[in-house]
Amino acid sequence: MMPALELRGLCKRFGGLTATDQVNLSIPPGALHALIGPNGAGKTTLINQVTGELRHDAGTIFLGGVDVGGLPPWRRVQHGLARTFQIAQLLPDETARDNVALAVQARQGHSFHFFADARKNSDTNAQALQLLQEVGLADRATARVADLAQGERKQLELAAALAIRPSLLLLDEPMAGLSAVESQAMVELLRRLKGRITMVLVEHDTEAVFALADRISVLVYGRVVACGTGDEIRADPVVRTAYLGEGDEEC
Repeated sequence: MMPALELRGLCKRFGGLTATDQVNLSIPPGALHALIGPNGAGKTTLINQVTGELRHDAGTIFLGGVDVGGLPPWRRVQHGLARTFQIAQLLPDETARDNVALAVQARQGHSFHFFADARKNSDTNAQALQLLQEVGLADRATARVADLAQGERKQLELAAALAIRPSLLLLDEPMAGLSAVESQAMVELLRRLKGRITMVLVEHDTEAVFALADRISVLVYGRVVACGTGDEIRADPVVRTAYLGEGDEEC
């Protein structure tokens, strides 16, 4: 089976600092693969290379068997890639429905120079409402993003990402800034999506990681020092020394 995401020897350097160092990764379709590691491990740098926001210095990036390493971010989206951010990237003065409707419109290839087009299109709005229902925000469809709680904004950003119908979804700290109740709701939401979409989860909430991930890769100083199931990672002495016992957070 062709991997949904495959990285071969991926490297990124910033002057004398090696942020990702010969990273190899292969994720099958439908899997949820987590990336964990201490402060400065290179997790977000790795995600930014996959999306094309950072150009890699060496190695290859395959999405569904296609080498996308030389493509700009928008072309990678066309190959089924979507992502969320540690701080939700949304239009704060627009409604939840309109934010998702714009994402639906973008997927359909329509121009969104005139925002009113998305607001008036009944089919676009219907799809947006369906996605809001899926993430548990149907009752907040007409609320302005600025009026949403942090957890609701994370749910909304996920709905907008799902609007492009991705085959691979990169989740950059979806639990960041959430309360315990909101984090549990996000875990349940991601659990419902498992198997339908391939997901790469970057997260510091190790309880959520071990509850969700099929496999986990541990990065330390840009290198993958361990990769395995939750039980294998918990038992790995290198991981316990380098990460699990420290509780550091990445900048």
